[in-house]
Order: sequence, then C-alpha cells, then structure tokens
Amino acid sequence: MLIAPRQRRVIMMRPASLRVISCLLGLAAAGFGQRAVAAAAHVTIESGGLRRTAVLVERERLKLGRRPVIVVLHGGSGSGARVRRNLGLEETIRSRNVTLVYPDAINGHWGETKETAQKDIDFLRTLLDRLVANGAADRRKIFLVGSSTGGMLALRIACEGAGEAYAGVATVIANLPADIAESCQPPKPIPLMVINGTANPIMPYVGGPTKITDAKVDVVSTDATLAPFAKADGCGDGRTTIPLPDRDRKDGTRSYIDRLNGCKAPVELIRVEGGGHTIPGRYSAGTTRGQPVGAHTNDFDAAHMIWDFFRRLGA
Repeated sequence: MLIAPRQRRVIMMRPASLRVISCLLGLAAAGFGQRAVAAAAHVTIESGGLRRTAVLVERERLKLGRRPVIVVLHGGSGSGARVRRNLGLEETIRSRNVTLVYPDAINGHWGETKETAQKDIDFLRTLLDRLVANGAADRRKIFLVGSSTGGMLALRIACEGAGEAYAGVATVIANLPADIAESCQPPKPIPLMVINGTANPIMPYVGGPTKITDAKVDVVSTDATLAPFAKADGCGDGRTTIPLPDRDRKDGTRSYIDRLNGCKAPVELIRVEGGGHTIPGRYSAGTTRGQPVGAHTNDFDAAHMIWDFFRRLGA
C-alpha cells in the first residue's frame, strides 16, 4: 500500500483541524486516480491534559460526506499501527465507504480499572466528537472493536453510558473485567459479537485471573460476559448454534456461532473450541511476549466476521 511520505506527519487536532486532515486525505486518494486507495494520517488531540494519538484511515474522498466509523482498540503493549496490520479490517472492507480509527493507549496500556479506564473513555469520546463536528462521521454509525485488553475496555464502555455512542461492539479474545460485571447495565440494547477460544491460557474462557503481562486483572466467564447484554437486549432463553466448516483439521479447533434467541439487538458468540489467545484467521507466532498462546484456528477470519456483523447493522 503506497502512502505519500507527507501523510505520515503528526497533525494536531484542534476543533477545526480535521478539515485539514480531510483535505490531506482527499489529495492522497486523488493521486491514485478513481479507484479507492487507503490514505492514513497520524492525529494528536489533547484529552485530560495529555497528548493522545490515533491513526485515521480512509479509502474514499471525504467529499462523500458523513460516513460510518469503526474504532479499533489494540491489545496490551500494542499500538494503533500494530493492530491495523494484525487485524486486517482494511483488506476486508476494501473500497467500502468506511473510516477506520486506531487509537493508541498511553504507553501501550489501557486503564485496568473503572477509575483508570475513564481517561481512555474520555479520550475516545473527544476523538469521536471531533470527527462528528467536522463532518467526517455519521453519529448513528459508529462501531467499536477491541482485542485482548482493548476488548476488555470495549466491554467496559458498552456497559456504561459511553456505550450510547456506539451502534455495535465486537471483541476478540476478551472477557468482561470482574470489577464491573455486577454493575454492568448497558444504557440501551447494544449489538454485541464476542469471539473467544475455550482453551485460552491468557484470557480464561471460564473466568478468573488473566495472565496478560500488563493487565493483572480478573475477568468473568464468557457466558457471564454475554449475560448483561442479553438482559439489556431482551434476549429469550437458549441459543441457536451454527457450526462453521472445519477448514483446518490439523489445528486442533472447531468453531461455532452461538446466536442468542429472541434479542431486540443481536448478541452473538463465536466459540472456538480448543482455541487460544490469537486472532482467528491471522498469523500467530505461538507466543506473546514469551507466553504460550494456545491453539490458533484457521476455520474463519475474525476481520471478515466482524465486518459482516457490522454490515448487517448498517455500516
């Protein structure tokens, strides 16, 4: 993917500064003719007295008007640029009229508790408010994705008033932090997709202490993670299970879609039996920071599943 060198500069986002970014992105796209080409800009905003950064990526000219936005939260010790490479959403949506935003945590680490996470929630709110105010985002079509610790933050956001900003949430290899489980009350029916492996050695499927190096927190089980959203979404009893094709019979996993029944907004679990702490369908090194991550499934691609979910919601 070719990006003009000048697009890599850091741009301060003041109240009107996204118009500058919009112009730069439009010029970058124009330089490649009529076909859709991704253009990226590194942006910086002031939030809570701190300089916060993100990568903003678009494939269409901003003159097309307000558009859906997908916010992607990276895992621990990661960055927006890294999860941009690892998740593969851009390759999946290609020429779609969608903006992708990859925020950076402070020193690579999202807040672990309700109190420390608030600064991250405020940062994301400020970032989205600027996108909407500058005509780049459709307020009704903002979606949230998080992996690992980013997924825990996404679930925390969905549990609280900040969840009202999002039209749908998807998480990968993440469960709800235990400190918020009992008080989790989504402010509205929120579409939710959770992608988890049942044999994850780092993020326990059945709940308990995580083994993430930079997030020594407890989580509840995957079923308990779904429970407050099922209640808020008015789901009934039971699930409809759809087995996915076993595309790799040697990877030690089988994958299933569990759709909760009777929900006002969809609540779905993609359950990877035998799966570990990896993003399905993407490359896995087998360890993360020296820790074994468990089995990697090739039954499906997480980015495709997430995009299909958001597309069904109107992205």
